[in-house]
Amino acid sequence: MKMLRCAWQNGPRQSNRWLRHLSNQIWKRSYSSKIRNIGILAHIDAGKTTTTERMLFYAGKTRALGEVHRGNTVTDYLTQERERGITICSSAVTFPWNDHRINLLDTPGHIDFTMEVEQSLFAVDGVVVVLDGTAGVEAQTVTVWSQADKHKLPRLIFVNKMDRPDADFDKCVADLKDKLETQPVCLQYPVKNEDGVLAINDVITLERLSWHQKDLGRSYKNVKLEPSDDLRQLQEKRSELIDQLSGLDDELADVVISTESFDKVDNALIERALRRATTQQKVVPVLLGSAYKNVGIQRLMDAVNSYLPAPEERNQIYDCFGTEVAGKVFKIVHDKQRGPLTLIRILRGEIKRGMRLISARGQAEVVSKLYEPLADEYREVSAVQSGDVVICAGLKSTVTGDLLTSSQSALKNAQKRLKQSQGNNTAAKDEEDDELDESDELFAIDPQIPDAVYFCSIEPPSVSSQTAMEQALKQLQREDPSLRVSYDSVTGQTVLGGMGELHMDIIKSRILSEYKIDVDLGPLQIAYKETIESPALTTLSVEKEIAGSKQSVSITLEVVKNQAEMFSLDKSPENLPNLNTLRPRILQVLRKGSISALERGPRVGGQVVETQIRLHNATIGRGTADSFVMATAAQCVQKLLSTSGTRLLEPIMALQIVAPSERISGIMADLSRRRALINDVLPKGERNKMILVNAPLAELSGYSSALRTISSGTASMTMQPCGFSSMNSVDESLAERRAQGLE
Repeated sequence: MKMLRCAWQNGPRQSNRWLRHLSNQIWKRSYSSKIRNIGILAHIDAGKTTTTERMLFYAGKTRALGEVHRGNTVTDYLTQERERGITICSSAVTFPWNDHRINLLDTPGHIDFTMEVEQSLFAVDGVVVVLDGTAGVEAQTVTVWSQADKHKLPRLIFVNKMDRPDADFDKCVADLKDKLETQPVCLQYPVKNEDGVLAINDVITLERLSWHQKDLGRSYKNVKLEPSDDLRQLQEKRSELIDQLSGLDDELADVVISTESFDKVDNALIERALRRATTQQKVVPVLLGSAYKNVGIQRLMDAVNSYLPAPEERNQIYDCFGTEVAGKVFKIVHDKQRGPLTLIRILRGEIKRGMRLISARGQAEVVSKLYEPLADEYREVSAVQSGDVVICAGLKSTVTGDLLTSSQSALKNAQKRLKQSQGNNTAAKDEEDDELDESDELFAIDPQIPDAVYFCSIEPPSVSSQTAMEQALKQLQREDPSLRVSYDSVTGQTVLGGMGELHMDIIKSRILSEYKIDVDLGPLQIAYKETIESPALTTLSVEKEIAGSKQSVSITLEVVKNQAEMFSLDKSPENLPNLNTLRPRILQVLRKGSISALERGPRVGGQVVETQIRLHNATIGRGTADSFVMATAAQCVQKLLSTSGTRLLEPIMALQIVAPSERISGIMADLSRRRALINDVLPKGERNKMILVNAPLAELSGYSSALRTISSGTASMTMQPCGFSSMNSVDESLAERRAQGLE
């Protein structure tokens, strides 16, 4: 008011300008408070995509219910997704619900596409984790939960498939406590009539919710429960909920103490306390339903609006940008008509059509068009506010994970403000460390990409298709950072690295269907790693005349077992005087050349790990080119690796196999022939058992088909990488023969 009074004293024109600015700021703040950016995460086949389809249908975005088995869903729009009935690429959709705008990212559930989930979590403020009511917490559920933990995201749980006879809600809640070590609070409980039709008892309102199937679940009725055993049990659950929340929320605790009764606590007060506890990640609300049978979806969307945070309630670290534009790229797709489309989460400021943006890499881009996301459909808009998600066309050099700002100076000023705020921060040390991790991630140029598990060669059908194939791979790699493309100078082949058999198969299928190139993939090879057997020390001296200029390098290096730093200086008294004479630029060249030699080991060409290179001495002749120094360092390391010898490390997979009890003995006998280590056998329901096992990836080629044969199609399996393990000499020889194509 004081600023407004000053503006009025300076004249009506300035007063009107101030009023417009003030109303604009209020509008932006109210707009942002109505946005919910959420991701939907789950194990494969838990029902993520079906749940998303119901949300779009009830919000009025679609006119018909899409079904995964019919291949007509909105978010699974790739040909490969519709053929296989699984989500491969994360997709964004926007829809309104009860005066809010929900931006939802439907993510893959298969382990091969974990990178898609990781990139999507940069763009959301909360997640909905879908559980299969018949299976509880599964392997990939644990993986995506840990990813959400890393990003500090508030969560809701939706227990799906509760209409099925073998669904067990209590077991799912117990799994959440035991396997995920979280604090679930149940807001609903299932109830079925004599015909097995699912209804829901609401703990907060003490109502029974029943969905009408004649209108495909668009409407439902809520009826207050009459005095009965069901009502008394629900009242007990409500009192337990209030008791649990009052220990976490001061406002609710004060009301409980003053009224001395749980019954007099208002529903709105419970919901406010639940929202605060959820956004602070103290509890996880649990809801239930059946997406396929159209039950419980509307209440799930209500819970998203009520309990998950708005953009302004999270990510205060982005305040360092002030009013400048800041956006994080979390996905890139290629459209045949529109070219590369970049999905951006706007962290601060406003992005407009025609705006010039600068990436953290220093590359300038111009936004030609803006679109509202709806999977592979697009509606053009002129501007998008902070907190929202938008698709930008015209960005040619931007890659996944890039931070975009309005100018280079805005980026530098943001980094300076962030360092100042961290320097003035007097919070606990672990909170400071968390903030430093977030700032490193925010300004990081390259995303963290997991190591490839498989690799294979790729060949075009003809020489004339080579350029088109390279362009296709470049576009696919821009979309999918976990796809690795390299050129093997020894064999002269292009080599692909991926996260699994399905991942590689999808890449080949997409090149054929989208780029019309029938490429040939070589046999899948295991991505072995190598490590040295024993330390070794050697000196390499090279002299050569190139174009009339004498090139001379003498270098002494040592390789030792070390999992920490890859390159170091041996600062012993006899070596220190020489090392001090080397310029920092020369040391950097020596480091780069030495480390590059670790990318290809001498046995099967695997990356050399757990190895440190120590520089003892180096003499560089005057006028020697940096490239010559780098090549000499690489040759010296290769000589050392051959001298010391290397051992192979093979990738190990963690498997969860669920099968009927009578099939377990046959499955375990087969696993013993595959060098597997069986960790545990647990009961899974009344008739099934679950085997937890670690097995070498080399022994699991085609295992899903073999498992179906052994169990007569009754067993299911999930697997994910769990590190590397050393091999015995017999298995090493066999691996070498496979790598050479002799097996």
